[in-house]
Amino acid sequence: MQLTDFLTANTPIAITISGILGLLVGSFLNVVIYRLPIMMEREWKSQCKNVSDAEQSTAAHPAAKPEQSTFNLATPHSHCPKCDTPIKAWQNIPVISYLLLKGQCKSCQCAIPKRYPIIEFITGLLSCLVIWHFGFSWQGGAMLLLTWALITLTVIDFDQQLLPDSITLPALWLGLIANRFEVFCSLPEALWGAIVGYLSLWSIYWSFKLVTGKEGMGYGDFKLLAMLGAWFGWQALPLILLLSSLLGAIVGITLTIKNKGQSVPFPFGPYLAVAGFIAAVCGEQLTQAYLNYSGL
Repeated sequence: MQLTDFLTANTPIAITISGILGLLVGSFLNVVIYRLPIMMEREWKSQCKNVSDAEQSTAAHPAAKPEQSTFNLATPHSHCPKCDTPIKAWQNIPVISYLLLKGQCKSCQCAIPKRYPIIEFITGLLSCLVIWHFGFSWQGGAMLLLTWALITLTVIDFDQQLLPDSITLPALWLGLIANRFEVFCSLPEALWGAIVGYLSLWSIYWSFKLVTGKEGMGYGDFKLLAMLGAWFGWQALPLILLLSSLLGAIVGITLTIKNKGQSVPFPFGPYLAVAGFIAAVCGEQLTQAYLNYSGL
Protein backbone atom coordinates (compact mmCIF):
# COMPACT_ATOMS: atom_id res chain seq x y z
CA MET A 1 0.00 0.00 0.00
CA GLN A 2 1.36 3.43 -0.93
CA LEU A 3 1.78 6.12 1.72
CA THR A 4 -0.91 8.32 0.16
CA ASP A 5 -3.40 5.47 0.17
CA PHE A 6 -2.49 4.63 3.77
CA LEU A 7 -3.02 8.23 4.97
CA THR A 8 -6.23 8.54 2.98
CA ALA A 9 -7.59 5.42 4.66
CA ASN A 10 -6.33 6.39 8.13
CA THR A 11 -7.64 9.86 8.83
CA PRO A 12 -6.54 10.01 12.51
CA ILE A 13 -2.92 9.40 11.50
CA ALA A 14 -3.16 12.01 8.74
CA ILE A 15 -4.61 14.51 11.23
CA THR A 16 -1.79 13.80 13.70
CA ILE A 17 0.88 14.29 11.04
CA SER A 18 -0.76 17.52 9.86
CA GLY A 19 -0.86 18.76 13.45
CA ILE A 20 2.87 18.13 13.94
CA LEU A 21 3.59 19.75 10.58
CA GLY A 22 1.42 22.69 11.58
CA LEU A 23 3.40 23.19 14.80
CA LEU A 24 6.65 23.25 12.83
CA VAL A 25 5.22 25.63 10.23
CA GLY A 26 3.86 27.81 13.04
CA SER A 27 7.42 28.24 14.33
CA PHE A 28 8.47 29.44 10.86
CA LEU A 29 5.43 31.72 10.63
CA ASN A 30 6.64 33.47 13.79
CA VAL A 31 9.85 34.30 11.90
CA VAL A 32 7.92 35.57 8.86
CA ILE A 33 5.54 37.65 10.99
CA TYR A 34 8.42 39.35 12.78
CA ARG A 35 10.93 39.74 9.97
CA LEU A 36 8.90 40.40 6.82
CA PRO A 37 7.64 43.88 7.87
CA ILE A 38 11.21 44.83 8.88
CA MET A 39 12.53 43.58 5.54
CA MET A 40 9.89 45.62 3.71
CA GLU A 41 10.71 48.74 5.72
CA ARG A 42 14.44 48.35 5.05
CA GLU A 43 13.83 47.89 1.35
CA TRP A 44 11.60 50.96 1.23
CA LYS A 45 14.18 53.08 3.08
CA SER A 46 16.93 51.78 0.81
CA GLN A 47 14.95 52.71 -2.30
CA CYS A 48 14.21 56.17 -0.92
CA LYS A 49 17.88 56.67 -0.05
CA ASN A 50 19.01 55.57 -3.50
CA VAL A 51 16.63 58.03 -5.15
CA SER A 52 17.72 60.82 -2.80
CA ASP A 53 21.42 60.09 -3.36
CA ALA A 54 20.92 60.00 -7.13
CA GLU A 55 19.22 63.41 -7.06
CA GLN A 56 21.58 65.14 -4.64
CA SER A 57 24.99 63.60 -5.37
CA THR A 58 27.35 65.83 -7.36
CA ALA A 59 30.68 64.39 -6.23
CA ALA A 60 32.74 62.58 -8.85
CA HIS A 61 33.77 59.83 -6.43
CA PRO A 62 31.25 59.54 -3.60
CA ALA A 63 32.38 57.87 -0.40
CA ALA A 64 31.64 54.17 -0.09
CA LYS A 65 28.45 53.40 1.80
CA PRO A 66 28.55 51.04 4.74
CA GLU A 67 26.84 47.77 3.96
CA GLN A 68 23.81 46.80 6.02
CA SER A 69 23.96 43.52 7.85
CA THR A 70 22.08 40.75 6.08
CA PHE A 71 18.53 40.43 7.34
CA ASN A 72 16.07 38.02 5.76
CA LEU A 73 13.98 35.01 6.69
CA ALA A 74 17.08 32.83 7.04
CA THR A 75 19.72 35.22 8.39
CA PRO A 76 20.56 36.00 11.15
CA HIS A 77 19.83 32.80 13.02
CA SER A 78 17.29 32.89 15.83
CA HIS A 79 18.66 34.51 18.97
CA CYS A 80 17.51 36.18 22.15
CA PRO A 81 16.72 39.84 21.37
CA LYS A 82 18.10 40.94 24.74
CA CYS A 83 21.36 39.02 25.21
CA ASP A 84 21.90 37.88 21.57
CA THR A 85 22.49 34.29 22.68
CA PRO A 86 21.81 31.91 19.75
CA ILE A 87 18.77 29.70 20.25
CA LYS A 88 19.73 26.02 20.15
CA ALA A 89 17.69 23.42 18.27
CA TRP A 90 16.21 21.89 21.42
CA GLN A 91 15.15 25.38 22.55
CA ASN A 92 13.22 25.89 19.32
CA ILE A 93 10.80 22.96 19.51
CA PRO A 94 7.30 24.40 18.98
CA VAL A 95 5.33 24.92 22.22
CA ILE A 96 7.32 22.25 24.12
CA SER A 97 10.48 24.37 24.39
CA TYR A 98 8.47 27.30 25.72
CA LEU A 99 7.05 25.07 28.47
CA LEU A 100 10.42 23.51 29.29
CA LEU A 101 12.08 26.95 29.49
CA LYS A 102 9.14 28.26 31.55
CA GLY A 103 8.71 31.12 29.10
CA GLN A 104 12.20 32.54 29.69
CA CYS A 105 15.53 32.77 27.87
CA LYS A 106 17.87 30.19 29.35
CA SER A 107 20.80 32.63 29.37
CA CYS A 108 19.35 35.92 30.64
CA GLN A 109 15.89 34.89 31.90
CA CYS A 110 14.29 37.47 29.61
CA ALA A 111 10.58 36.70 29.14
CA ILE A 112 9.70 35.02 25.84
CA PRO A 113 6.53 36.56 24.34
CA LYS A 114 3.52 34.27 24.80
CA ARG A 115 2.40 34.97 21.25
CA TYR A 116 5.07 32.61 19.87
CA PRO A 117 3.71 29.39 21.36
CA ILE A 118 0.15 30.63 20.82
CA ILE A 119 0.74 31.09 17.07
CA GLU A 120 2.42 27.68 16.91
CA PHE A 121 -0.47 26.03 18.74
CA ILE A 122 -3.14 27.73 16.63
CA THR A 123 -1.32 26.78 13.42
CA GLY A 124 -1.13 23.15 14.55
CA LEU A 125 -4.77 23.13 15.65
CA LEU A 126 -6.10 24.66 12.44
CA SER A 127 -3.94 22.29 10.39
CA CYS A 128 -5.62 19.37 12.17
CA LEU A 129 -9.03 20.90 11.53
CA VAL A 130 -8.29 21.33 7.81
CA ILE A 131 -7.27 17.69 7.30
CA TRP A 132 -10.18 16.48 9.46
CA HIS A 133 -12.60 18.42 7.25
CA PHE A 134 -11.04 18.01 3.79
CA GLY A 135 -9.18 14.74 4.34
CA PHE A 136 -5.79 13.78 2.96
CA SER A 137 -6.48 15.16 -0.50
CA TRP A 138 -5.55 17.90 -2.93
CA GLN A 139 -8.18 20.06 -1.26
CA GLY A 140 -6.66 19.41 2.15
CA GLY A 141 -3.12 20.15 1.00
CA ALA A 142 -4.10 23.36 -0.79
CA MET A 143 -6.19 24.49 2.17
CA LEU A 144 -3.21 23.99 4.50
CA LEU A 145 -1.16 26.41 2.40
CA LEU A 146 -3.97 28.96 2.40
CA THR A 147 -4.52 28.59 6.16
CA TRP A 148 -0.85 29.26 6.89
CA ALA A 149 -0.95 32.33 4.65
CA LEU A 150 -4.10 33.62 6.38
CA ILE A 151 -2.53 33.19 9.83
CA THR A 152 0.52 35.16 8.73
CA LEU A 153 -1.56 37.94 7.17
CA THR A 154 -3.82 38.15 10.22
CA VAL A 155 -1.03 38.68 12.73
CA ILE A 156 0.98 41.06 10.52
CA ASP A 157 -2.12 43.17 9.90
CA PHE A 158 -2.89 43.27 13.63
CA ASP A 159 0.68 44.36 14.35
CA GLN A 160 1.40 46.71 11.46
CA GLN A 161 -1.94 47.36 9.70
CA LEU A 162 -0.23 45.92 6.64
CA LEU A 163 -1.08 43.10 4.24
CA PRO A 164 2.11 42.31 2.28
CA ASP A 165 1.73 41.88 -1.48
CA SER A 166 4.48 39.26 -1.25
CA ILE A 167 1.88 36.99 0.42
CA THR A 168 -1.50 38.03 -0.99
CA LEU A 169 -0.54 38.14 -4.68
CA PRO A 170 1.24 34.75 -4.88
CA ALA A 171 -1.63 33.23 -2.89
CA LEU A 172 -4.13 34.76 -5.34
CA TRP A 173 -2.32 33.18 -8.28
CA LEU A 174 -2.05 29.88 -6.43
CA GLY A 175 -5.82 29.89 -5.96
CA LEU A 176 -6.39 30.44 -9.68
CA ILE A 177 -3.90 27.68 -10.54
CA ALA A 178 -5.54 25.26 -8.08
CA ASN A 179 -8.97 25.97 -9.54
CA ARG A 180 -7.64 25.37 -13.03
CA PHE A 181 -8.01 21.79 -11.81
CA GLU A 182 -11.30 22.62 -9.98
CA VAL A 183 -9.91 21.94 -6.52
CA PHE A 184 -12.53 24.22 -4.91
CA CYS A 185 -14.50 25.66 -7.84
CA SER A 186 -14.27 26.12 -11.59
CA LEU A 187 -11.69 28.45 -13.08
CA PRO A 188 -14.31 30.95 -14.40
CA GLU A 189 -15.87 31.12 -10.92
CA ALA A 190 -12.42 31.67 -9.41
CA LEU A 191 -11.55 34.36 -11.96
CA TRP A 192 -14.78 36.24 -11.34
CA GLY A 193 -14.27 35.73 -7.62
CA ALA A 194 -10.95 37.57 -7.82
CA ILE A 195 -12.44 40.35 -9.96
CA VAL A 196 -15.60 40.84 -7.90
CA GLY A 197 -13.70 40.50 -4.63
CA TYR A 198 -11.33 43.32 -5.52
CA LEU A 199 -13.90 45.63 -7.12
CA SER A 200 -16.48 45.24 -4.33
CA LEU A 201 -14.19 46.63 -1.62
CA TRP A 202 -12.64 49.09 -4.06
CA SER A 203 -16.12 50.51 -4.73
CA ILE A 204 -16.92 50.72 -1.01
CA TYR A 205 -13.57 52.43 -0.37
CA TRP A 206 -14.14 55.16 -2.95
CA SER A 207 -17.80 55.66 -2.03
CA PHE A 208 -16.83 56.14 1.62
CA LYS A 209 -13.97 58.46 0.70
CA LEU A 210 -16.13 60.63 -1.56
CA VAL A 211 -18.79 61.00 1.15
CA THR A 212 -16.55 61.45 4.22
CA GLY A 213 -13.21 62.48 2.80
CA LYS A 214 -11.57 59.69 4.83
CA GLU A 215 -10.03 56.37 3.92
CA GLY A 216 -12.00 53.50 5.44
CA MET A 217 -9.63 50.67 4.49
CA GLY A 218 -6.41 49.94 2.64
CA TYR A 219 -5.72 48.47 -0.78
CA GLY A 220 -4.38 45.35 0.91
CA ASP A 221 -7.94 44.52 1.95
CA PHE A 222 -9.05 44.59 -1.70
CA LYS A 223 -6.28 42.17 -2.64
CA LEU A 224 -7.07 39.87 0.29
CA LEU A 225 -10.73 39.57 -0.69
CA ALA A 226 -9.69 39.05 -4.32
CA MET A 227 -7.39 36.28 -3.10
CA LEU A 228 -10.25 34.58 -1.24
CA GLY A 229 -12.47 34.95 -4.31
CA ALA A 230 -9.78 33.28 -6.42
CA TRP A 231 -9.78 30.32 -4.03
CA PHE A 232 -13.48 29.79 -3.41
CA GLY A 233 -15.26 31.56 -6.27
CA TRP A 234 -17.58 34.53 -6.40
CA GLN A 235 -20.36 32.55 -4.68
CA ALA A 236 -18.43 32.60 -1.38
CA LEU A 237 -17.95 36.37 -1.33
CA PRO A 238 -21.35 37.39 0.17
CA LEU A 239 -20.86 35.06 3.15
CA ILE A 240 -17.24 36.22 3.64
CA LEU A 241 -18.28 39.88 3.54
CA LEU A 242 -21.17 39.28 5.92
CA LEU A 243 -19.09 37.36 8.46
CA SER A 244 -16.16 39.80 8.30
CA SER A 245 -18.50 42.77 8.69
CA LEU A 246 -20.16 41.20 11.74
CA LEU A 247 -16.80 40.41 13.34
CA GLY A 248 -15.44 43.86 12.52
CA ALA A 249 -18.58 45.56 13.87
CA ILE A 250 -18.39 43.65 17.16
CA VAL A 251 -14.72 44.55 17.65
CA GLY A 252 -15.25 48.14 16.51
CA ILE A 253 -18.14 48.72 18.92
CA THR A 254 -16.14 47.13 21.74
CA LEU A 255 -13.13 49.37 21.06
CA THR A 256 -15.35 52.47 20.84
CA ILE A 257 -16.94 51.69 24.21
CA LYS A 258 -13.54 50.95 25.73
CA ASN A 259 -12.18 54.28 24.45
CA LYS A 260 -15.21 56.23 25.70
CA GLY A 261 -16.79 56.96 22.34
CA GLN A 262 -13.62 57.83 20.46
CA SER A 263 -13.26 56.01 17.16
CA VAL A 264 -10.14 53.89 16.93
CA PRO A 265 -8.70 52.67 13.60
CA PHE A 266 -8.34 48.92 13.40
CA PRO A 267 -7.31 46.55 10.61
CA PHE A 268 -10.04 44.84 8.59
CA GLY A 269 -7.80 42.17 7.08
CA PRO A 270 -7.90 39.78 10.07
CA TYR A 271 -11.70 39.64 9.93
CA LEU A 272 -11.63 38.92 6.21
CA ALA A 273 -9.10 36.15 6.86
CA VAL A 274 -11.14 34.60 9.68
CA ALA A 275 -14.33 34.88 7.64
CA GLY A 276 -12.63 33.28 4.64
CA PHE A 277 -11.48 30.32 6.72
CA ILE A 278 -14.94 29.87 8.27
CA ALA A 279 -16.59 30.07 4.86
CA ALA A 280 -14.20 27.42 3.51
CA VAL A 281 -14.72 24.98 6.37
CA CYS A 282 -18.42 25.38 7.16
CA GLY A 283 -19.80 27.84 4.63
CA GLU A 284 -22.31 25.37 3.18
CA GLN A 285 -23.63 24.47 6.64
CA LEU A 286 -24.02 28.13 7.61
CA THR A 287 -25.80 28.96 4.36
CA GLN A 288 -28.13 25.97 4.70
CA ALA A 289 -28.87 26.81 8.33
CA TYR A 290 -29.80 30.36 7.32
CA LEU A 291 -32.06 29.14 4.53
CA ASN A 292 -33.77 26.69 6.89
CA TYR A 293 -34.21 29.36 9.55
CA SER A 294 -35.58 31.95 7.12
CA GLY A 295 -37.86 29.40 5.47
CA LEU A 296 -36.48 30.09 1.99
